[in-house]
Amino acid sequence: MTANKYKRLAVVAGLVVLCDQISKALILKYLPLHHSIAVIAGFFDIVHIHNPGGAFGLLAGMGSGVRTVVFLFISSLAVGLILYFYIKTPPIHRLLAVGFALIFGGAIGNLIDRLRFGIVVDFIDVYIGAYHWPAFNIADSAITVGIFIFLFHLLFKKMPL
Repeated sequence: MTANKYKRLAVVAGLVVLCDQISKALILKYLPLHHSIAVIAGFFDIVHIHNPGGAFGLLAGMGSGVRTVVFLFISSLAVGLILYFYIKTPPIHRLLAVGFALIFGGAIGNLIDRLRFGIVVDFIDVYIGAYHWPAFNIADSAITVGIFIFLFHLLFKKMPL
């Protein structure tokens, strides 16, 4: 792997982790749990939610010890797989590499929460009236954007593997 490819991974993933952890620290410090601040009334709030489960609260009802082991294992496996895919991505597929770096950084950001707190701090609440999308964070956003880049590449360009 070239030095530029390593640099891209470090910069993209590092920025995701940095922004994610700073934003979560600010939420933990300044916004009490289960409180919210309206940003765009009827559409977007900043909230303070703790997600003990996975995406969309998956397995949130499971015992905390089992849940922690399961999610640490899954997160570690995902980080390893994404790193493998990143390394295998040819240099000509820069956007795909950025997508994998976004997913990698997001996975690391949420893994840090699970290691520190046993939960993930979520704070972005998007909704229309009474219809809410599950709260999420910057790491989740980076993972989502990275997955969309991967799917775009999968659908419209030749895959590197």
